[in-house]
Amino acid sequence: MNFTRRRGTIAFFITLGALLVGLAITLQIGWVVLNERTVALAVLGIILFALLIAGVVLNTIFLVREIRRNERQDSFLNAVTHELKTPIASIRLYLETLQRRSVDEAQRQQFYVNMLADSDRLLATVEQVLKAGELGQRHRQQNRTLIDLEPLVAECVAITLQRHHLPPDAIILERVPGDVRLRVTGILEDLRTAVLNILDNAVKYSPEGVLIRCSLSITHYTWATLRITDTGLGLPPNQHKRIFRRFYRVPGKTMLRIKGTGLGLFLVRNIVRQHDGTVEAASPGLNQGTTITLTLPLATNPPAPNKP
Repeated sequence: MNFTRRRGTIAFFITLGALLVGLAITLQIGWVVLNERTVALAVLGIILFALLIAGVVLNTIFLVREIRRNERQDSFLNAVTHELKTPIASIRLYLETLQRRSVDEAQRQQFYVNMLADSDRLLATVEQVLKAGELGQRHRQQNRTLIDLEPLVAECVAITLQRHHLPPDAIILERVPGDVRLRVTGILEDLRTAVLNILDNAVKYSPEGVLIRCSLSITHYTWATLRITDTGLGLPPNQHKRIFRRFYRVPGKTMLRIKGTGLGLFLVRNIVRQHDGTVEAASPGLNQGTTITLTLPLATNPPAPNKP
């Protein structure tokens, strides 16, 4: 089902629901007029018609939600298929070239570099899908340790710079005011995934040039706050919360040109929630950049050792 057909289906069910509600209200008014002298029947009619209207409205809402959910799932499948097929096709092309033609050593080394980059992209997509399923099943207290946030963010910045072949000044990590060590209790692998996903998104949605600033600070004495600000495409006003939904992609031609699975920020939100924190998005508007703010409770005591 394509985009236009889905919109038509949604419009059909909303129109049908509105017509049924209008018909029910008309019948209700007729019932009251015909039975105005019989109070008990009039009251019974009002209750029954109110239930009927409520049922029609709820049914319409349910249908529209199901259509939108199917739309997001189809969009996710298309995106994952593209993300898997593209690097596989690229690796296959390089291998066929190496098999059929003799190439000089410099070109051979460049092919190896390109194939490694494609395999990293393939691995990242698979890991993201696996992580989305894993988060819903994992016990919250698993492998919790004391984590120093600044070295973790610095590591993620270095990985992102290397992954996207960016110059060192493309992503700047500001020093923590007062050189305070911000420690939280959590799962190191998951928090690394969350920070990497935010940085990858910031790079991906900055097609005109990457300039990202990361800052760490203490908020209200007991919270550690990480802000990651880019100068990229920005967000429309009504998308600040929706971007954290599963499979959700911001609509629009500019956004659709950039491929993705719609799982990155969904994973970020779930990881942060499992660490009793919050994550928010803010943007002045389209083409004015985006700021993602991640807040986690500061560790007060060393975590207890995990039970075997």
